[in-house]
Amino acid sequence: MFFSNGVLPGRFWAASAVCAALLLPAGCATVGGGGQDGPVIRAKNLVAPALVHIRPVKEVFSGGKKSEMLVVGSGFIISADGYVVTNEHVAGESSSVQCVLSDHREVGAKVVGVDPDTDIAVLKLDTADKLPWVRMGRSADLEAGQTVLALGSPHGLARSVSKGIVSVTNRYLGGDGPMESPFNDWIQTDAAINPGNSGGPLVNLKGVVVGVNARVLSGAENVGFAIPIDTAKEVVEAIMRDGRVHRSWIGVTFQEMLAKTDDPSRHGVVISDVERLSPATEAGVKPGDLLVAINGTEVNARFEEDLPAVRKAVASLPVGSTAVLSVRRGEEKVDIPVKTEEKTAQKGSQAEFGEWGFTALEVTPEVARRAQLPERTGILVSGSTPGGIAARAGLQEGDIILMLDGQKASDLEAFKSLYNERRESQKQLIMLFVQRGALTRFVLINATADAPQPEEENAGHAE
Repeated sequence: MFFSNGVLPGRFWAASAVCAALLLPAGCATVGGGGQDGPVIRAKNLVAPALVHIRPVKEVFSGGKKSEMLVVGSGFIISADGYVVTNEHVAGESSSVQCVLSDHREVGAKVVGVDPDTDIAVLKLDTADKLPWVRMGRSADLEAGQTVLALGSPHGLARSVSKGIVSVTNRYLGGDGPMESPFNDWIQTDAAINPGNSGGPLVNLKGVVVGVNARVLSGAENVGFAIPIDTAKEVVEAIMRDGRVHRSWIGVTFQEMLAKTDDPSRHGVVISDVERLSPATEAGVKPGDLLVAINGTEVNARFEEDLPAVRKAVASLPVGSTAVLSVRRGEEKVDIPVKTEEKTAQKGSQAEFGEWGFTALEVTPEVARRAQLPERTGILVSGSTPGGIAARAGLQEGDIILMLDGQKASDLEAFKSLYNERRESQKQLIMLFVQRGALTRFVLINATADAPQPEEENAGHAE
């Protein structure tokens, strides 16, 4: 959820901004520049023509209602036919996207695909013109101390440039929540990255993109983070080819070896948790096992920053293939064959049911597993309007609606159809069958009940 200050909750903020301000005009740039600042100016001039100021309109669901919010972010063109790279937290869940190009033209864009796990999105500009584009380099070649430029629209100020150095090439940012990126190490830089810079390019002095600006550290000055371009390129290629990224999933959570032993000679990665109803559970993997190899290839995560590589090794396995996990269980070494499944989105599409006063999400396979549903069915209530029909009937956030008047609500579209039928027929009483935690219950909706009127406040003076 975006707040009015344009950031996501948590210690690390998304470097995007909510903004309704007009863009500030900027002049055209030409390649050139000499003297001490010559390399900086030349690098900026190589990239600036391909810089994009992005203004998505995002659907926001809160308190049982749907609203729209204008967000400001950045991006860069990677091909002459108008493909643009930005962040998922900029372009994801958008009802429309408008882009302002370096020549001040405003064009619409289509979201080709997004990848929340790496915070990368790809757009396609709605224009037939040939456009300037940037070259993507190799972040593996970066070194701490190297000069870089961060370009974008900080606080909505389009075509801005800041200069700094690479502080760390592989910073690990752990933690859960909406900004978790399990497969990323991050480029840390002191080049100024602010809300609105999200999705803009981090550039070396050759004018080559080495990272995608994404995060800032709350309470700190000039501590920003970019997604390494090597990671971004793999995701961009997959999205342009398939519209999404296909990854394998086996249902395990990893911890670094230091969580279990300080012996540097012990190699592997700790399996700290195994999800119920997952391939790993069915295969016999247990919490506390030490994973030492996947299909004969050794894995090792002594420190937290080693974990993304291990997660990626699992995710990169062919979906539906059988992988052999070599684990140490006490003094015993066991080879366990595990058949992978496709990793699915943690969050599905969402809809508002305004007349009844609630919003709901589709039930993803992960939600179904966590709720221990026998199959992927129903819709997940994400919020209800205080005093609304649904709230007064007792429908709560977290309820999973399985049936409506005895008819199966197999998914969000099926429930929409049943809901619309009841609205058109003006049926007064509708019975919902819901799951709440481990229990099921009935919820009676009175669709024609009037909402209670608020009491008039006493003005504090005598009539």
